[in-house]
Amino acid sequence: MQKFPMTGKGLQRLEDELRKLKSEERPAVIRAIAEARSHGDLSENAEYHAARERQSFIEGRIIELEEIVSSAEVIDPSTLSGDQVKFGAQVSLVDEETDKEATYQIVGVHEADIKQGLLSISSPLAKSLIGKKIGDSVSVPAPGGDRTYEILAVTYG
Repeated sequence: MQKFPMTGKGLQRLEDELRKLKSEERPAVIRAIAEARSHGDLSENAEYHAARERQSFIEGRIIELEEIVSSAEVIDPSTLSGDQVKFGAQVSLVDEETDKEATYQIVGVHEADIKQGLLSISSPLAKSLIGKKIGDSVSVPAPGGDRTYEILAVTYG
């Protein structure tokens, strides 16, 4: 079985979503289906079809989350140290062309959220950062041409 590396926070978020789907969303959609059924002819009942579609999505997501959670390999970034970029590192970068600075934490595929600064380990940027040190420059392929970043800081915790 494939292991999914992730942080404790990432695992907690997925477990919370799973719990909500099972305890709130699933019962709500079952009630919605029962309500729509009570309206008669199902072939032309849009509420029924929408509720069934929602139920299908919820059940699929529950199965997906159960698999991810059961295969999670939690890595605690606070136990890591050094100046080399590894999974869980908080990396501060500067775009060498625009001088724009950004900070990302390298996390598991299933917990990535770029808007929150959580960068997937499988992303081109993260792949190019792994193993590098403060002061190194990395080149990352981007749609408008390669981007070059300098690593300003690497922290764990």
